[in-house]
Order: sequence, then structure tokens, then C-alpha cells
Amino acid sequence: MAAHNELGKWGEDIAATYLEKKGFEIIERDWKSGHHDLDIVAKDGNTLVIVEVKTRRNRLFGNPEEAIDYKKRKSLQSAINHYVKSHRTGQDVRFDIISIVGMIGSQPEIDHIIDVTLI
Repeated sequence: MAAHNELGKWGEDIAATYLEKKGFEIIERDWKSGHHDLDIVAKDGNTLVIVEVKTRRNRLFGNPEEAIDYKKRKSLQSAINHYVKSHRTGQDVRFDIISIVGMIGSQPEIDHIIDVTLI
């Protein structure tokens, strides 16, 4: 596995553990359907929470969440709509971002940004 893929997987593992410790129920990880994909689908009480995880080794090129540009936000909105329709969920839906900064084997910095507006 390429180093950046290993770092991304590590970040998603950290994010899932973080969410579970906060009382979230992880429903799915790495959900894919056609060209749609979501990092983490979880429940926070009665709310369905879609979580995009961004992991970086450091902040030399900005904060991880800054990589979620307009094109990525549109793609995420489409994936979320597809997920909700295909799973016929009637729950409230929220979009969160978790940014992870650190290296595998280190104590990462975790920033959980709750209820982000996509577009």
C-alpha cells in the first residue's frame, strides 16, 4: 500500500475510534456505490452523521480540511443524497469533518468540525 494510502487509512481508524469514544455508533466505513464514496457513516443519537476524514502529516500546506474544495463538496453532497435515498433513511442528516494531523505511531491532533455546510 502506498504511504499516503496508509496514512489515510490510519487517519480513518483514528477518526472512527474518536467517534466511538464520543458515543457515536459507526454504521459504515468506506461506503462505496458506483462513483460515490463516503469515509464514515455514523449515528449520533437519532442523527445520521456523514464524516469526511482528512489526514496530513503536518500543516505545511494548510489544514487538512482545506483540501475539501468546491468540487469535493459537490461530490460529497451527491454521495450523501445517494446514500440517504438508497437506504431510505428518514433521519436528520449532518455532515462533519474530522481532520487528523500526525504520523503513524504518533499522538495525532484531532479536530472535529460539526455540522458543516457543503454548498
